[in-house]
Amino acid sequence: MSMSLTRRGSIMALAGAGAALASPAPAQTRAGQIERDRAAILAMAGDYHVRFNFDETVPFVADYTPLEPKTSGGYESVRAIADEGEFISLQHLLVAEHEGETFVIKHWRQDWRYQPRNVLAYERRNTWALRSVGGAERRGAWSQTVWQTDDSPRYGGVGRWDYANGRTIWTSGPTARPLARRDAIRNPPYERYLSINRHALTPTGWVHEQDNEKIGVRDGRPVAIVHEDGVNTYNHFSDYPVAAADAYWRDTAEYWAGVRRAWDEAVARGRGVYVEEEAQNGAVTGPALMGLAMQIHDGEIETAPALAEARATIAQATGAGGV
Repeated sequence: MSMSLTRRGSIMALAGAGAALASPAPAQTRAGQIERDRAAILAMAGDYHVRFNFDETVPFVADYTPLEPKTSGGYESVRAIADEGEFISLQHLLVAEHEGETFVIKHWRQDWRYQPRNVLAYERRNTWALRSVGGAERRGAWSQTVWQTDDSPRYGGVGRWDYANGRTIWTSGPTARPLARRDAIRNPPYERYLSINRHALTPTGWVHEQDNEKIGVRDGRPVAIVHEDGVNTYNHFSDYPVAAADAYWRDTAEYWAGVRRAWDEAVARGRGVYVEEEAQNGAVTGPALMGLAMQIHDGEIETAPALAEARATIAQATGAGGV
C-alpha cells in the first residue's frame, strides 16, 4: 500500500528540518568568514627580516626614463595593538643597529575594519577625506587604513580576503596614495600613486605587493607617467634585538594611544583632515611627534606633558586648512 500523503508530508518535513540543521545558518557562515579573515590579518604580526623592492617598469609618456630598481631592507617587529573582533590594528616597529647601538623607529600602522561604512582616503596633496563605502562594496570586505610614522594619515582602501587555489590574499580596489619619501625627495614629474595593494600569507611570513601607477599633472589634467611594481617581503626572523622594539613600545604605548585619539578627533571634526606634507618627513608633524616619543623612551620627559605638546602640534597643523 502506498504511504499516505499526510504521513509522507510529515516525513519530508522532518527531512527538510534535518537538512536545515545540517547546513550552517547565515550567522554561522558570516562568523566563520570573519574568523578566517581575522586569522589572516593577525598572522601578519610577528618578527621579520624585511626586503623592500621597487621597480619602475613601463613609461607612459615619451620623455620619461624609468628609474633603476631600488632595494632596501631591515628588521621589523609587528605587534597587534588592538583586537576588537571586527577591528584590528597592527603597529610596525623598525629595529636598526649602528656602531654597536640599537635604534627603534616607529614605522607604519595598518588598521583593519570589517564591513566599514567609510574609509579615510587620500584626495589630493595635503588632503584626506572620509569616503562613504556603499553596501555592495563593503559586504564581506575589510578596509585597510595605513598611517604614517607619526600616526598622521597616509591612505585607505577596501578589499576582500580570498582563499582560492590554496592561497590567502587580500586585494584592494584602486587606492590613491601620496608619494613615498623615496620619490618625494627627488621632485619627480608625478605627484601621487594610484595603487592596487595585495597582502598575502606565504610559507615564511607574508608579502605586500603594490601595483603603483604614478600620476602627474600635464596641461591641468592627470597623466600616468610610469608603472611601478612593489614587492615587500616579511620573512619570519628573530635574530635581532627584538626586545628593544618591545621596550620602546612599552615606554611609549600610552603616548601613541593619545596621539591616535588626537588624529581621530581631527578627522571626525571635518569628515577628513588637512595636514601639510614635506618630502623629507611626510606630514610636517613627524619630527615633533616622533621626537617627543623618543624623549619619553629616553626618560627625558613624562608622558602627560609630551602628549599635551603633541596634541597642540596636531591642532596647529590641522587647523590651517580644511577638506
